[in-house]
Formats: sequence, structure tokens, C-alpha cells
Amino acid sequence: MRIIEVEERIPFLRDQLLKVWENSVRATHLFLSDAEIKDIKKYVPQALREVTHLLIAEDETGNPIAFMGVDGARLEMLFVAPEERGKGIGKNLLRNGIERYAIRELTVNEQNPQAREFYEHMGFQVCKRTDHDEQGNPYPLLYMTLE
Repeated sequence: MRIIEVEERIPFLRDQLLKVWENSVRATHLFLSDAEIKDIKKYVPQALREVTHLLIAEDETGNPIAFMGVDGARLEMLFVAPEERGKGIGKNLLRNGIERYAIRELTVNEQNPQAREFYEHMGFQVCKRTDHDEQGNPYPLLYMTLE
């Protein structure tokens, strides 16, 4: 596995990352309906284009298996293909982001306990909770900071 930062976010790459995103969300965001996932999916390509730093973990054949988006000191997104979970890929991406971009904050869905546990294991602590996500949907968010 290797981690690369991509500047040029060509449509083919965005399509590959969108597949990683959807498979990851379907495996971890069990509180979302199929319709909600499809609705959110419409906004992912824009987020991939606009995030300041986009880092991709590739397998030995150069295919994306995980990715992370960073803006300032904030982790904006981290998704790992379901078949690659538990192999240290997310940990390597996040450590890379902490070292290179001084990531100190992130937001996670409260209804995704595996993600919360992962971030806590990586040293993040909950500093704030909201009852709704940023779009006003009834999905509680946990705001976490690295101490």
C-alpha cells in the first residue's frame, strides 16, 4: 500500500473514489437508508474536487482502497473500502494527516460507533455533540479534537 496526495482530481479518479465512498458508507453507516445514501452521494464528487488536500491509499496495483480529505487542521473525510478495514490503512492515512497537516479536529456520526472508537483509539476526544447533522437531519454528530 502507498499513500499519495492528488492535485489533479480527474473524473475517472473521482468515480473510483465514489465507489470506495459508497461501499464504505453502506458497511458503516447502517442508520442511513438507501435513498439517503443516494441523496448524499450526489454531493461527494464536489467534496472530492474542493477539499484542500486529498490523500489516497492505493493497493499494489494502483487502485484506490481508501481516501482522506483534509482542510486546514480538520479531517473532512476518511473512508476505507470494507474489504480493507482492519488492516491499518485508516490508521496510516490519519497518522499521515496528523504529521503532514496537523489534523486536530474532526466530526463523526454518533450512530457510527466503530468510527468513534477508531478516532478515540487515535487520541481524539469528544468535545461537543449536536442532535442534528449540518444539513439539519436527525443524525447526532460528535465533534472531536486531538489532545
